[in-house]
Amino acid sequence: MNNEEKYITQSEPNYTERSYYWKTAIGLQKVDGLTPSDYLIQTANANIEGKISFEEAEKLITEYYEQKPAGVDESRIEEADKVSLRIAGLLSEKTFTLSPVELISIHKRLFENIYDFAGKIRDYNISKNEWVLGGETVFYASAYNIREILDYDFAREKEFSYAKLDARATVEHIAKFISDLWQIHAFGEGNTRAIAVFAIKYFRTFGYDVTNDIFEKHSLYFRNALVRANYNDNKHGIFATYEYLNLFFSNLLFDESNVLRNRELNIKLR
Repeated sequence: MNNEEKYITQSEPNYTERSYYWKTAIGLQKVDGLTPSDYLIQTANANIEGKISFEEAEKLITEYYEQKPAGVDESRIEEADKVSLRIAGLLSEKTFTLSPVELISIHKRLFENIYDFAGKIRDYNISKNEWVLGGETVFYASAYNIREILDYDFAREKEFSYAKLDARATVEHIAKFISDLWQIHAFGEGNTRAIAVFAIKYFRTFGYDVTNDIFEKHSLYFRNALVRANYNDNKHGIFATYEYLNLFFSNLLFDESNVLRNRELNIKLR
């Protein structure tokens, strides 16, 4: 038997994995204020229970929206359904490369035929009023040099050695890397969802079994933690901090029970 014959095709995930993928996928829609339809929930449950394959679930959702009556504006529900489906699909694949191409590909697969710019680096500058910042915005990367910054960050991460780091220090370093990627905000929309998928797949390459309900219950906290990790207002004594992101990842990876309250991240409410 030669080397090529030793490879095996990846099999369907087990019940626990399917449940986690779907819960994570559905929970992540909250970062953009979206709620999937009851039909998507029913389809997801059927897949989790093993009644239908993922390919069958994908076919059902596709046909469901092809048959929707013309003139019914449910574009954001459709987005929530299709992106949930695609996130679950991506998480079920045990594949990953540490490169900007991976992140760009994730964004394209999540938002193809939803956003015209799916998988395309934005060519305009953006800002966003954040509740957690009392209406202020994070400074995102300039559209002029996004690709160069991505290449730099990925090259630096590839060269970094984790050999002498314990588990805690490893997670804290990855958290900073993920935070830096998010701050670039390479795409016009969908950055947090794409980064979350990328982060989960990256953590798995370190051997972490990411199969709990943190993203399902606290996806908005995840986004707010990323915001706080990238915002400074020295004039008023506010500094960027990874404290909240580390709490989130500690719950995700070490099964800790740190209390995650969005209110505690709001710079006006503390």
